[in-house]
Amino acid sequence: MQDIITKEGFDYGFDPSKCAECGGKCCTGESGYIWVTPAEIAKIAGFLGIAPDIFTTEYLEKVRYRYTLKERRTDEGFACIFFDTEVKNCSIYPVRPRQCITFPFWDYFKEHKNEVVEECPGIILS
Repeated sequence: MQDIITKEGFDYGFDPSKCAECGGKCCTGESGYIWVTPAEIAKIAGFLGIAPDIFTTEYLEKVRYRYTLKERRTDEGFACIFFDTEVKNCSIYPVRPRQCITFPFWDYFKEHKNEVVEECPGIILS
């Protein structure tokens, strides 16, 4: 068993070993935004071996003044465009956006803990 990750201000922990059995619930389900910064765009594009402008055209949607990763429809709702539904993992994991890295420690879940508990089997309640 891996160490439980905790973060100040959150009354739960996270066991990352549970990711293997989850099936990607944090990457699939309801539609949502996966925001990316210009630096993340460059990093992901480099990882994929394409130019940032090609990456932006192919994999991003502009929402007002920001960019979000595109989603695709699945039988369960939606999935991040980089979630491999066959092997159930992220195809850009080493360079995934900060928003993905910081899950499940989002400020939103401080007030909506029941949602993250339902979504993520790795949540360990204090």
